[in-house]
Amino acid sequence: MGNAQSYIVASLSVCSVYLVYVHVYCAHKLLKTTELHSDKLPSDAYVYMKYLSRRVTRRAGCLYGTEKQEAGYTVVSCRVEDALLRRFCSAAGYGWDYPDSEYRDIPLCFPEFLCGRPLLMLLTHENFRLSPAGLVHVRQSLKTFQPIDELKKGPFTLRVQVLGYQPTDLGVEVDICLSATSRSRCVVWESILTLLSENKLHKAIRCSPKNENESEKDEPAPDTLKQVELKVPWTPDLKCTWSFPCKLLSLPARLFRFTPHRVPSLWMFSVCLAEIEKHKGVKVITAPITVTAQFKEPLLVPGKVTVSFWEAPENKHQSQSLYFQMQQHRGGKAHLVGLISRC
Repeated sequence: MGNAQSYIVASLSVCSVYLVYVHVYCAHKLLKTTELHSDKLPSDAYVYMKYLSRRVTRRAGCLYGTEKQEAGYTVVSCRVEDALLRRFCSAAGYGWDYPDSEYRDIPLCFPEFLCGRPLLMLLTHENFRLSPAGLVHVRQSLKTFQPIDELKKGPFTLRVQVLGYQPTDLGVEVDICLSATSRSRCVVWESILTLLSENKLHKAIRCSPKNENESEKDEPAPDTLKQVELKVPWTPDLKCTWSFPCKLLSLPARLFRFTPHRVPSLWMFSVCLAEIEKHKGVKVITAPITVTAQFKEPLLVPGKVTVSFWEAPENKHQSQSLYFQMQQHRGGKAHLVGLISRC
């Protein structure tokens, strides 16, 4: 009996040492580098542990540390997996059979979906100067320089990097650049996310900053206006990396319907682009283009939304542009406004 107990204790000790080595020590060493292989990324468990430690030790809306080399990661040898692409298309409003359709490029938001793990690693980096908890997506600028299908032709590289921090009346904003580079070392896709770490102690009136697109927005023309009504799913499958751990912590409350939860901004953005492509054709979103978006009021589930899009008058722009927005059903408040234009 004593030998059996000793054997069990020894086995558990060996397993514990192995798990600590694989999931903690190796992950810690990997995150000390700036370039990683796509098959050797740190485990979710270790990154989540880092997230929890930052959440406890840092307060939202405060800028920590001093100016150092900005945090960033490069992930090499990435490949487009068909199963993952189908999962994204099904959840983002394109339909599960979208990849099989002729003359269809990879959806514009798919590279951002691929940057999920590297982005979470970035938000827990030792040089990231904000708390990763409670970040709010306020703006986004997306550019395509070549068709995103270039990423299918071979191994490609993903890059996530902090561009800078800007204190505001509501807290601190951080700009993060995501990019995808093809095997020929040409940047195919780039997106700059602006996230807000809101200072809850600051009693400021929430007022969305006015950007160029909003100040110039034209009234919808009756002959080009198109509206589509959509039902918001209870659990959108597209998760925003900066809010995913928070949603895990609040899972019991959501399961019992104690509190409504927000729809991920990635779902709102991608669904708008999907509906535009369905009704206006692929030429509207064919590279090279620039898509800018501003996220306004949060969208809660359950509910319905109306996606609207219309062409801008040609005499005010060098090339044809398309405005779009997502608003509450039956003319309610706007959740997202954006503009698609040629580079």
